[in-house]
Amino acid sequence: MGAEKHHQPERRPSEKQAPPGGGARGAASCETALDDQPVHRLAFKDFTIEGYSRAAVQTYWRIPEFKVGFDLGGQPWSFMGTPTWFVSHTHMDHVLALPAYVARRRMMKMEPPTIYLPEAAVEPVQRILRQMSRLDRGRLPCHLVPTCPGDEVRLSRELVVTVSATTHTLPSNGFVVWGVRKKLREEYQGLSGEEIRDLRLAGTEVARELRIPRLAYLGDSSPEGLDACPAMYEADVLILEMTFVSPSHRKERIHKFGHMHLDDLLDRKARFKNQLVIASHFSTRYRTRQIRRLVERRLPDMLDGRLTLWL
Repeated sequence: MGAEKHHQPERRPSEKQAPPGGGARGAASCETALDDQPVHRLAFKDFTIEGYSRAAVQTYWRIPEFKVGFDLGGQPWSFMGTPTWFVSHTHMDHVLALPAYVARRRMMKMEPPTIYLPEAAVEPVQRILRQMSRLDRGRLPCHLVPTCPGDEVRLSRELVVTVSATTHTLPSNGFVVWGVRKKLREEYQGLSGEEIRDLRLAGTEVARELRIPRLAYLGDSSPEGLDACPAMYEADVLILEMTFVSPSHRKERIHKFGHMHLDDLLDRKARFKNQLVIASHFSTRYRTRQIRRLVERRLPDMLDGRLTLWL
């Protein structure tokens, strides 16, 4: 499958990286490799997708150029510097590493991170952090921010994250990262620079905001959560779950528990306008070769080479 190889993620099954701090008296810690959690990496245009996801094991993603991550089921040492995270839901394989992430940033004297959670999860997570702080005998400073469908979070002048509802067995959200730029309104495009300047000085809004969906992250959801957010089908990159791929697993039961099947992707094949679709969160019932075989048998063109299996 030559087209699929074009989007093959770089695999780092045991990422080895020196820790950012030195040891006692500058001892050999800088030369000590760190056996870390698995991280796959894929460069796409002007940003990079990094992470790992396997159902019931751990899920964590980040886009270093956007300074943002999604889900905290694990926390590779190299991800510590990312200051902003969006948690889709609070099943343990998506949130278990949250206290460790906060503690590491405090230990390394970094600013407290900002973590966006489903609204119903904020108070329980606060209680967990208080108890972990007692056990660890250390502070766990962070900003926990509730999110609801329809919310917008501005990361910078150039990036905005929107929140959409997904359908899982507990409160869950999906996210779209939008690139934002200003474009001169049509009615002013024939004016000179001086005329536009004068309008601005007079308080006239001469530009309109143009948004482009750069990346969408579904999290865990049945197909209804994907369908409810049309921008997910339009984003440059879509990261979605495809927990089940075998014909022996029934879609109806899978949807009841808030997950997706390979058949759901096939049913929506014509709707994906994305340049890259990343399928992930595969069940541990399947081996890697089995997943590839089943998907390539049912979808030999791999969405015209745009589909990547995150394995």
